[in-house]
Amino acid sequence: MKQFDANTPGPLQGVRVLDLSRLAAGNMLSVFLADFGADVIKVERAGAGDDLRSWREKGEEIYWKVYGRNKRSLVLDLKSEDGMRQLRKLVRHSQIFIENFVPGGLEKMGLAPEHLLQLNPALVIVRISGWGQTGPYSHKPGFGTLVEAMSGFAYLNGYPDRPPVLPPLALADMVAGVYGAAGVLTALRVAEKEGRGQVVDLSLFESIFSVIASEAAKYQLTGVPTMRAGNQSTHTAPRNVYRCSDGQFVAMSGSMQSMAMRILDTIGRPELKTDPRYATNDARVAHRDELDAIIGAFIGARTQAENLALFEAAGVTVGPVCSVADLIDHPYAKGREVIVEMEDRSMGSVPMHNIVPRLSHSPGGFRRPAPALGEHTAEILAELDRLPD
Repeated sequence: MKQFDANTPGPLQGVRVLDLSRLAAGNMLSVFLADFGADVIKVERAGAGDDLRSWREKGEEIYWKVYGRNKRSLVLDLKSEDGMRQLRKLVRHSQIFIENFVPGGLEKMGLAPEHLLQLNPALVIVRISGWGQTGPYSHKPGFGTLVEAMSGFAYLNGYPDRPPVLPPLALADMVAGVYGAAGVLTALRVAEKEGRGQVVDLSLFESIFSVIASEAAKYQLTGVPTMRAGNQSTHTAPRNVYRCSDGQFVAMSGSMQSMAMRILDTIGRPELKTDPRYATNDARVAHRDELDAIIGAFIGARTQAENLALFEAAGVTVGPVCSVADLIDHPYAKGREVIVEMEDRSMGSVPMHNIVPRLSHSPGGFRRPAPALGEHTAEILAELDRLPD
């Protein structure tokens, strides 16, 4: 089990972040910055705090423990004059400001970007919303579920004879958080070079749409939106999840021509390499169901372990379908330290993801566990008193 160490250095040490956001996207963004040494101050309301704290399993704040790590919690009453005074002073001494109110919410608080930039001309202001700060939907609340549906992602996800499928997690928020981190660091570089801050307008919709944006070009060419194909691919074959004889599953991808040919050799069907139905990628996509039946029959006659051993020996891109239970003790996850076991106040320890990505010269680190609500209020306000007005 690893211990948190508040003295662990990081490349973003000295960067103060005020995070007024709630739930997933803002926390994904700020945990990235916190992992690499930024002083992320979660500005929370008394009583409930960040809504992510209420996502619990068996009474434990599992999501908060993971995505609240390396941060400090400050409770402020932003409806009071004193609370706003303290926040404005923090703004003057911070580099990054994150919020995800419905567009216009920041303005109603008297914290419009132009006012924040008057307080701190080099401030990077991240505005997270479902639809963006401009456009006909800018006034609407934007939850990830709605974005995942409207962006085209759900339409592509699932099987053609069943309804579209939403992701089983806050995918739009998480993708936006990663994009947000990239945008913040880009804007921070400008601020440090030129002393000029700016607004990072981060929409959940555009973030998740970017990962399926090639569909627009495809539609222009074909005039038909891509239909759901389950685990198959609409642009390469073979690609699917196959059941093994022991009820386990393996995933296979033959996205390269050479790999597809190797698969046919490995399953003992080299004659299919010259069969016009399977000789090229376009042909294989057109006949993917027939090809899947052939491959599926071969895999279905063997256990998962037998299939993995056979295909690995042949250099074929096949891997197991794992649950998180499989990953906890998986040799890859353990050898790479994908999952780290961190000390925890209430659970003893909590498994969570390691720092991503890994920097060879200036890595991130684990400084502090996710804070209790308001845990650092007195500490931060004492620091604030020592800063110039």
